[in-house]
Amino acid sequence: MYNFKTGIAHIDAVSGGFEAGTNFLILAPPMSLAEELAYSLTRPLTGEYAIVLSTNDRAAEVVDAFKVIGGDKRYVGTIDAITKSSSPGIADTNRLMFVASPTDLTGIGIKFSKMVELIFDGDFSDGESGLFPPPVRFCVNSVSTLLMYRKLEVLYQFLHVLTSKLKKIDGVGFYLLNKESFDDKTVSLIKQLMTGVIEVKVEQNVHSMRVQGIKGLSSDWLKFSVQKGQVVITP
Repeated sequence: MYNFKTGIAHIDAVSGGFEAGTNFLILAPPMSLAEELAYSLTRPLTGEYAIVLSTNDRAAEVVDAFKVIGGDKRYVGTIDAITKSSSPGIADTNRLMFVASPTDLTGIGIKFSKMVELIFDGDFSDGESGLFPPPVRFCVNSVSTLLMYRKLEVLYQFLHVLTSKLKKIDGVGFYLLNKESFDDKTVSLIKQLMTGVIEVKVEQNVHSMRVQGIKGLSSDWLKFSVQKGQVVITP
């Protein structure tokens, strides 16, 4: 089975990375390195693809963010839920697709399926790897924003469809959630859809993370930083 390398020796040495068909909730406070961590884990390696659902940043900002961390933009697709509200005439491309707002869960689902179909049909980008199924990394930035617009029960069903789709195509998914903005019931319900949880905390400007849900991997807290898109575990 395909493993998605993380570039984090602590994880890759034990498990080989994230197994295909898994989904992880990134549970983090505001003003942390959660987005940087999520994009680092979503960055496609050679032969892989990435899809980002952005409810916070415009597509151009997402593309720039991946360019900075060394992600090849030819293999990064963005579903932008921001730009169309101010530029209603903007048109989709194979790698940049737009929905009216974060409330349009149906539209998001359609664009996601279309982008996956393009990848599987070999029409997403030049220089297709030939791997099948194509390894796809997926990131939702963020679940917190979606929860601001839609009821928990509705969003749960939407995320259930997305996580099931990732399992079916043997991809890997990362979903950001601000753990300080929602009650335990909400967090617990979202966790039910996930293979595991990557929890982030910040104490005295020091960032730490722990990963739960990977067999054989310790769930100890690890101090970390993100340097040029690479997650670095610090003593």
